[in-house]
Amino acid sequence: MLNEVKVIICGKEYKIKTAEAPNYVFALARALETKINEITAASGSSPYAASIMVAMALLDDLNKANQRLDSIRDQTKEYVDEAGRTRIERDAAQKEIEVLKSKIVQLENMVKLKQLSDSI
Repeated sequence: MLNEVKVIICGKEYKIKTAEAPNYVFALARALETKINEITAASGSSPYAASIMVAMALLDDLNKANQRLDSIRDQTKEYVDEAGRTRIERDAAQKEIEVLKSKIVQLENMVKLKQLSDSI
């Protein structure tokens, strides 16, 4: 269900339809207005120009965050692939250990038989 949230940014009212909680939308609007006001105070830019600068900065942040997310996904995939290869190597080593244990038992039995035949 969509909520209709009214927010005021730089003196202008906006109605936003969203699935987000109203308090979340209010917090976003306050943060946006704060950023716009910081730029207008620092540079004397109009609220419109400041809005464009804020939008560019936020898009830059979003793109960088997406790049980091992609990098983390790639790294995670590499870790999963390496874990799979390691698991296969472990399984092969365990099979080899079982084969070697069996050979040890056979050799021990052969030694016992040899000792028994030598004692007769």
